[in-house]
Amino acid sequence: MKLFLSQFFEWRISIFLLFLQLIFAGCSHKIAPTLPPPPKSIDIQEIDFEYMHGKARLVFRDNAKEREVKAHIRIRKDSVIWMKLTVIGVQGGMALINKDSITIVSNLEKEYYVFDYKELSKRFNFKINYDIIQAALLGNPIIPKREGDEIGDDSFFNKLIQAEGTVTIQNLINKNTKKLERVNLTESTTGNAVKINYGDFQPVGNKLFPYKGTIDVVYKTVSDIVYNTIIFEYTKAEVGTKELRFPFNIPKRYDRR
Repeated sequence: MKLFLSQFFEWRISIFLLFLQLIFAGCSHKIAPTLPPPPKSIDIQEIDFEYMHGKARLVFRDNAKEREVKAHIRIRKDSVIWMKLTVIGVQGGMALINKDSITIVSNLEKEYYVFDYKELSKRFNFKINYDIIQAALLGNPIIPKREGDEIGDDSFFNKLIQAEGTVTIQNLINKNTKKLERVNLTESTTGNAVKINYGDFQPVGNKLFPYKGTIDVVYKTVSDIVYNTIIFEYTKAEVGTKELRFPFNIPKRYDRR
């Protein structure tokens, strides 16, 4: 008799739990919000120009130190980026970024550096070229939209998720302004990552332009993990069709590093 009662109560409890499960499942089904379907396409407002020039404050941080410079910046679209750098009122150097390489001249140290895109791409395990650097400086997508890219959204942003080899790129675009505000790149095999945040959007020409931005880069070397941060704050930015000059030379007495 005791065994029968035990089995009877176990059966009643099981039925009761099943009943609760059905009730809550039904309730959850009834109150679950209907989510809007993800957007089929994303509109991204990109800055466009023939020539651009401006002034900005640049801050560079790495594992060892922080440096701040003032920069005069000139860009000929899809061709060259030129910077004249000043440190505490003294001309500190120049930088020239073109389709082939990046060259940085330090007047203070009387030396210069040349970076090859192939070398940089190997270091980050991600293709780096002039177009990507230009896009990052302007707040445009570093890789154009393509068929097959994943599209989604949340309350504030439209999302464009792209795959480039072993790198995943997540772009967050403000739904109201159509401007790219955040970019997250992650390399799956090394853990190398780049995070870009844009802000303080102001009109330049007939488009909005990010007057402030932060680029955080994390990558592994043989013996260490390197953290680099670049902060830019524009005080002036203009676009137009008037041709600009890009004077650049390396004194013969400077050493290549």
